[in-house]
Amino acid sequence: MDLPYFLGCPSWNEPPWRGSLYCPGLPATEFLARYCSVFNTVEGNTTLYAWPSEQKIERWAALMPEGFRFCAKLPREISQASDLRDVLDLVLSFRSLLAPLGQRVSPFWLQLPATFGPARLGELTQVIEILNRPLAVEVRHTAFFAKGEEERALNRLLHGRGVERICMDTRALFSCRSRDPALLHAQSKKPRLPVRPAAFSQFPQVRFVGHPELEANDPFLTPWLDKVAGWIEAGKQPHVYLHTPDNRLAPDLAMRFHDQLARRLPGLPPLAVPAMQSESQLSLLGD
Repeated sequence: MDLPYFLGCPSWNEPPWRGSLYCPGLPATEFLARYCSVFNTVEGNTTLYAWPSEQKIERWAALMPEGFRFCAKLPREISQASDLRDVLDLVLSFRSLLAPLGQRVSPFWLQLPATFGPARLGELTQVIEILNRPLAVEVRHTAFFAKGEEERALNRLLHGRGVERICMDTRALFSCRSRDPALLHAQSKKPRLPVRPAAFSQFPQVRFVGHPELEANDPFLTPWLDKVAGWIEAGKQPHVYLHTPDNRLAPDLAMRFHDQLARRLPGLPPLAVPAMQSESQLSLLGD
């Protein structure tokens, strides 16, 4: 799939996607290959919580196309360390572990907690230098959203090193007032911070956490459609990741985004969405 931008979801290993993105009878071992036939990037949530085995990395390398992008999150032993300078050896170990994926890991993601504030920017500098790979950083400390010197210092550091500042948008998520447990859980976990669209390199990064009703996302998606279309027209290749509260509808929201973007960019290739037919249906059709 030759898209002028990267579009994906938070993961690929989601059984509830059977019947939407995946055929009803599709084995879980085939999820990744099918996902890669529709989307061209994925958030590496799995590496935030557990280091993958070498065997798993080799399998991913065999299944992910060369042009695919796996935004591997640095493990939380790194991102949540009390001092990033104490875990620089882990940064190197993680980079080495993912080496078989080559350019598919571009950029790495560093998702920093709200406790990581302006006084620690020197630690971030050392991570950037020792990783020496394309990197995108997500910050959650309120000082980095106050439009003051602390935020300007962060932006200068990232822009000067060609490191992206991940654009997190949770406005649609927090616009919902439902008492649904999945929604409440998502609202408790995701930050509620001002949106900071940024493009510090050729590959701006957008994380959009949506409303559980697909249509309710449209007013919040509209500014991103304009922004992403403008980036593409300027020759950039933005990454856009769509979430929903329990991510059951994440692929549907991603497809909705792409369809609406195509109205702004005529000629944008359609996604190769598979027809939903069970294995038994396919068998009957072949008889």
